[in-house]
Order: sequence, then structure tokens, then C-alpha cells
Amino acid sequence: MKVFIGGLPTEVSEAELNAVFEDFGPVKSLRIIKDRETKESRGFGFVEMVNDDEAKEAIRCMNGQSYYGKRITVNVAEDKGPGFNRGGFSRN
Repeated sequence: MKVFIGGLPTEVSEAELNAVFEDFGPVKSLRIIKDRETKESRGFGFVEMVNDDEAKEAIRCMNGQSYYGKRITVNVAEDKGPGFNRGGFSRN
């Protein structure tokens, strides 16, 4: 199950976040989204857990918690489908 993590402090590393979520079960993948130009964290990321029940437990325990002094949002990631928000061009 893919999980969205929002409100992340910019100084948090993927390794640190991975360690937090591994407390709930095996992590398949984890990525903090970064600005393409500055390479700075955009304050959110995604973790994919191997087991759905463990992902749900991570969501239940982590959502609304303070992490590095910031309250984080943790919930099921929404699938936006292929091509969502890929272009910077409008035909209108």
C-alpha cells in the first residue's frame, strides 16, 4: 500500500523517515519529493509498505504526530492516474 506523508520538515532524510516506518513493517520503497531546481524537499513524500495492514497501522499511529516539531499528515496515497499534472502547457 502506498502512503502519503505531508508536512515534512525540510531537514528530514529518506533514511530517517525509512527507519520510522520500518517500525511498522517492511518498507518496499520511500521517496521524499524534491524541487527539481533546488533539490530541496518540497515537504512531502511517499512510502510503500509491503503489507497493507502494517501500512494502515502506520497511518493510524503517525497521522497528526509531531515530527521534528512539525505536525505531519499520513494517509493512503491517492492514485492520480497516468499523465496527471505532467505538463506545464494548456491548450485553452
